[in-house]
Amino acid sequence: MGSERGLPRHLVDDLNHQRERRSYGEHSSQFVDLVRPDGEPHGTVLSLHGGYWRDRYGLDLHDPIVEHCVNLGWAVVNAEYRRITAGEPAVWESMASDVHQAAMIARGVAGAAPLVSLGHSAGGHLALWVAAQREVAIDAVVALAPVTDLVAADQQLLSERATMELFGVGADDDPSLYEQASPRHRLPLGVPQLIVHGPTDDAVPYEMVVDYVETARSLGDDVIFVNDSDIDHFNVIDPTHPLWRGVDAFLEVQRPY
Repeated sequence: MGSERGLPRHLVDDLNHQRERRSYGEHSSQFVDLVRPDGEPHGTVLSLHGGYWRDRYGLDLHDPIVEHCVNLGWAVVNAEYRRITAGEPAVWESMASDVHQAAMIARGVAGAAPLVSLGHSAGGHLALWVAAQREVAIDAVVALAPVTDLVAADQQLLSERATMELFGVGADDDPSLYEQASPRHRLPLGVPQLIVHGPTDDAVPYEMVVDYVETARSLGDDVIFVNDSDIDHFNVIDPTHPLWRGVDAFLEVQRPY
């Protein structure tokens, strides 16, 4: 019988037993869960969940991904962070600080081994954004149906204009704020990237992601683009889906030998 997290109950129990929770602040959302494989890990995956930056979604969305990556031999730092809360002030500054701190924890876990940021949707935005923070030293990125251009996201009113809740202002009012937070405007990232997206995605426009991939490549970034009509906004976080064989292959290339 499945659990609400998308994993069989015994696997959820295994993850609960294996995970080491580390807080990095006093807020209830300032923590990461570290799960290690048996034996020496190939490296570390920093997992960043999506949900258009809103607090009704949490890191347990990535439990199947955590289980899968650990079974492949990777340590996983599954990060929670402060998100949009109805009636509360704009949260980008706090969120950015939290993701940076979570990434530094993951860098410490990885040591000299590779650190791969992996995110879905808004978490894909964060996985790309944190790779642009050079001091973290992200080695590669896996972005699943990522929000790649926050200026365009605001102009297109995506998810009932979640960007306005995130920043407190529109892109026209503070373009530099948006551009600093937008992966499309931080290119080139200078690290290998795997972008997974499909034309039937109804949450993140396909054209936005295509533009990101083409721009990144034109600026010299090494970008693999997996796109197929069978890829929608949610099956990208199901490691049993065939598209994940491309993710597995990308992770395999990143591991040291």
